[in-house]
Amino acid sequence: MLDLIFALLRALLSSFQPRSRLVLENLALRHQLAVLIRQTRKPKLRAADRLLWVGLMRFWPHWRHVLLLFQPQTVIGWHRVGFRLFWRWKSRVGGRPSVDRELIALIQRMWQANPTWGSRRIEAELAKLDIHVSDSTIRKYRPKDRRSTGPQTWKTFLQNHAKELVAIDFFAVPTATFRVLYVFLVLAHERRRVLHFNITDSPSAAWTARQLLEAFPFSSPPRYLLRDRDAIFGADFVNRVQSLALEQKLIAPRSPWQNPMVERLIGSIRRECLDQVIVFHQPHLHRILTEYVAYYHNHRTHRSLDQDCPEPRAVESPDQGKIIELPLVDGLHHRYTRQAAA
Repeated sequence: MLDLIFALLRALLSSFQPRSRLVLENLALRHQLAVLIRQTRKPKLRAADRLLWVGLMRFWPHWRHVLLLFQPQTVIGWHRVGFRLFWRWKSRVGGRPSVDRELIALIQRMWQANPTWGSRRIEAELAKLDIHVSDSTIRKYRPKDRRSTGPQTWKTFLQNHAKELVAIDFFAVPTATFRVLYVFLVLAHERRRVLHFNITDSPSAAWTARQLLEAFPFSSPPRYLLRDRDAIFGADFVNRVQSLALEQKLIAPRSPWQNPMVERLIGSIRRECLDQVIVFHQPHLHRILTEYVAYYHNHRTHRSLDQDCPEPRAVESPDQGKIIELPLVDGLHHRYTRQAAA
């Protein structure tokens, strides 16, 4: 900026100099400029430099004849940029009201979650929430890449059929005396509920078949049973499944990832509970698992359930009291809740 001011002062002083001196000075400056252009490919200009040339373009008709460092169209482009900045500054008050970030996120979520909806449908749905947005605004925030082109996404499809699926599996637990106990799990895909578990040291097909009766004593079971191809699920088990009108879905050999829900549950039981204790005997293991399953159902939040529990857990507002800590599963986990002052 100081360079520009000095240049303007020198231009004013030069008006008092003789014409011959100005011609010689102009010649010397033009020669130095030509040498500079030969050595520098692209000179770097500051905002003040651009402003000077925009001003010269406005007040001096012959500015094009002395322009050497850049093209005339460049100066015209600077003027257009300045014009846009000027009107942006002048229009900073008034115009369309800005759209709240939360509302933008809601519009994008509605576009994504409802592939068959159009902008008018979303506008009507927002109106039911007392949110009034123009159709053009809704179309403006439509995601460029919508994941689903059909009537439903895979997530919706699986959620609609989750209530018809149960999964079963065994996992082994060593005791302090190096015995091996086997835990049998029955898991409902809908809200990840543990319908039944039991423990034995000698699993058999007949024993496993009885566990299905205990898992569904009064109500009819879901339609599909997902399991692996372990030999423990023998003829007695298959007959029991058929008597309950269950349709078995067997995963591929050595592919536990095809039964992910129950495998994830087993992993959680190991990491969050059994890896932290030494099991003495079968009653001890049964007590530990009973406490953990109660914690799993009523207190443990799940990302797949929108940070809720299998048994829905209410949100506690600050006016319900101060936060207290409740130990669960022998202190391995804690529940944080609000309690009103006595």
